[in-house]
Amino acid sequence: MKRLKTFKLALDWTPNINHIGFFVAQKKEFYQEEGIDLEIISPEVDNYEYSPAKKAELGLADIALCPTESIISFRTKDSPFSLMAIATLFQRDVSAIAVREDSNVNRPMDLDSKSYASYGARYEDLIVKELVKKDGGVGDLDIHYPDRLGVWNALINQNLDATWIFLNWEGIQRPNFKFFKLEDYGIPYSYSPLIVVPHLLIERSKDELRRFLSATKKGLLYAFKHTAESTNILRPNVPLEERNIDLINSLEFSKDYFGDEETFGKIDPKVFDDFFKWIKSKEIESCNLKSNQFYIDLEF
Repeated sequence: MKRLKTFKLALDWTPNINHIGFFVAQKKEFYQEEGIDLEIISPEVDNYEYSPAKKAELGLADIALCPTESIISFRTKDSPFSLMAIATLFQRDVSAIAVREDSNVNRPMDLDSKSYASYGARYEDLIVKELVKKDGGVGDLDIHYPDRLGVWNALINQNLDATWIFLNWEGIQRPNFKFFKLEDYGIPYSYSPLIVVPHLLIERSKDELRRFLSATKKGLLYAFKHTAESTNILRPNVPLEERNIDLINSLEFSKDYFGDEETFGKIDPKVFDDFFKWIKSKEIESCNLKSNQFYIDLEF
């Protein structure tokens, strides 16, 4: 029997609908059919002590899920680490700034002096401040930094006003919250999450990575056609306090964002370049960044 290639995948968050393709492909043995043995690592294992990108840098993971900002951060830090995107989970941004329904915030400019629960990511606070400014505000947020995995609970339990969420997950849980999408205010936000790997891994295992992506796409497309079975595969992996979420509703909401058999995973370099130009223009990042430095098309 041919020996399987083992990959460790570090998730960007606790298991949720964004990850359904991985869990379905694992359960249905699509990875095994492609010669891949996939180990899925949730940030719960270390309470997010290390980000997914950091796990890749430290050799704790082979593949990581992270936003575009993580690639920029790791490529531009004092001791650069060459992360490369090989695919995106979503064809367009499914995130938003969420505001409690009982808050008197009705538009981004109203967030001035209001509390914001931050994940502490390198560019996050600056981007949210630019959203407030774009709507005519000053960008003067009262920023709180809960434990990363506790940000959503802090918003709910500590009566904070706002945080950054996925509409197809937290947005499904709290549909009466107010949501501000960056694109609605002229901010060209980039891909999140991306599937990223160290550049050296591409050189050593390009064929295996291509087969990993093919199996992942197969898992996702299977989930689209077998929603009840696939959400039942995902459900035991979801944190206990979130298992009451309507997973079928969440999956249906997500389908258009994931793309289809032709588009899933495909990266448009213009999305990168527009974001890079914007963060440079706002002095969020000083480096001149080009899309071809950050991704490779494995044509899976």
